[in-house]
This record gives sequence, structure tokens and C-alpha cells, in this order.
Amino acid sequence: MEIIKLKSEINFMGKSRYTLMLSGLLIVAGILSILFHGGLKYGIDFSGGTLIQLRFESAPSLKSVRDGLSALKLEGSTIQEFGSPKDILIRIEKSEEKLEAIGAKVQKQLEETLKIKGITVERVEIVGPKVGKDLREKAVLSIIYSLIGILVYISWRFELHYAFGAILALVHDVLVTTGVFSVMNKEFDLVVVAAFLTIIGYSLNDTIVIFDRIRENLRRRGKLSLVEIINTSINQTLSRTLLTSGTTLLVVLALFFLGGEIIHDFAFALIIGVIVGTYSSIFIASVFLIQWETKIRPQKK
Repeated sequence: MEIIKLKSEINFMGKSRYTLMLSGLLIVAGILSILFHGGLKYGIDFSGGTLIQLRFESAPSLKSVRDGLSALKLEGSTIQEFGSPKDILIRIEKSEEKLEAIGAKVQKQLEETLKIKGITVERVEIVGPKVGKDLREKAVLSIIYSLIGILVYISWRFELHYAFGAILALVHDVLVTTGVFSVMNKEFDLVVVAAFLTIIGYSLNDTIVIFDRIRENLRRRGKLSLVEIINTSINQTLSRTLLTSGTTLLVVLALFFLGGEIIHDFAFALIIGVIVGTYSSIFIASVFLIQWETKIRPQKK
């Protein structure tokens, strides 16, 4: 199936100056947002605490739930709807062992205060602060180790400058997606880290396809310049890129709208990642090859 004819002659590299400016603005905006919010909004996995999900037979008001928790000295808890008005999510900063039965206590207290029955405790998650810190460190290390592994693989499969271009594109994807999460004030937890690792793999696959075509065309370049070779290679793989990205995006959008709240943030991260990953394969990784040949390599010589 062919979406874009192989004879398309879009000058992608001619727009690289503007796309690099766009990428820089997105990354700076994300960093400023993180600084403004005092860091990322960590979930229970990373910050520690207790999470309680309750289901009511009829939708309660959040104010009545908050008032009902005051007797347990949990007034500062975060209370929000989770998917539907009947499902309430309560986040408590405390995570001591004595709170293991907190789910039953909250259920009983709310039934007495609101004078209703039929409140169901769907789940209770408790993470200590030390465990949360350890999970944060391991999450960061998992991303770093994956990037190092990719650097080694591409250096072996292609050449070192190809590897640097791919890693630069992947770091770009992670920074932009993290910035979007900060701007949207979405929680950053283990599920989102899993999404980030998925994004890295997806973006790398697209970059490898373009790099492979660039390498093939360089062997029979003739009188064509590197910029012309890269533009030709991207145009030749454009149909495959749009088809793959488009079908993947459709699946991820279905997960986002129909998958429920549990995987909502995971699907959201993948939506951003698919779009940004496709963009970076063309306008970050490929542009780096030009910079390497025209500026970095001549300086080394």
C-alpha cells in the first residue's frame, strides 16, 4: 500500500532551521514548566503514600467526601473522580504501616458520615517514601541503560555518528514528552516510564529505517550532495513512515478514549511519543548527519 509516491520531492532538510527552533522552544518550555511546578508531579509509585479507590452506588460530592475524611485527620488528601462520578480516588501522603487498614477505615467513616451504604473499596496501594525514591532512581537508570545499549548497537550496525544522531533524537523525544506531561500537570509513575521505553523503541525503529536507506543511497550517490541524498531517502521511506505511524496512532487513540482511566496516561504518552518520534527521525536524527559531515568532522580533521 502506497500513500506517498516515491517520486515525491519534499525538501525536508530545507526546513531544518525552523524545526530545530521549534524543538528548542518545546524543550525550553518543558524545562520552564518543570521548574515552575517545582518538579514533576510524581505518582504514588515515586512519591510514596497511599492510594484508595472507592466506588459509590450514586455519585457523591467531592466536598462531602473531603468533610467525611476530616475525622480521620486526612483533610489534606487529594480527592478526585476516576473515570466516572461514582468512582473516587483518594491520595494520601502518609504511608506508614499502621495505614494498612486505611481502606476499611475510610469506607466505614464515609458510610457513617454520608449516611449511605454500598461503598466498595476497589483497591488500596501503599508505597513507602524509601521505596518510592528507589523506584525513581531505577526508572531513570532503565532509560539511561536503554540509551547506552542503543548507542552500542547502532555503532556496531552503522557508524558512530549514526548512533549519536539516533540517541540525540531519542533524548529529544523523552524531553519533549516529559515537558508535555509537566505542562499538562499529569502524573509521572511507573506506567509512564513503561510508555517512555516503548516510545524509545518505536522512534528508534523509524530512525533505523531512514538511516538504512541513507546508507544504501550513499553507496551510489554519484554527484548528489549529502543533503540531496538525505532528502531522497526520507521521501523514499515516507509512505512507510506515514502508514506505520498512522496505524499505530489509531490504535493508541483507541486506547486513550476507550481503554479506561487505568491506562489513560500510558496511552497519552504514546500519542505524544508516536508524533514526536516520527518528527525526530526526520528533523533531528537526519539533520545531525548533515551537521556531522559539514561541521563536526571537518573540525576533527
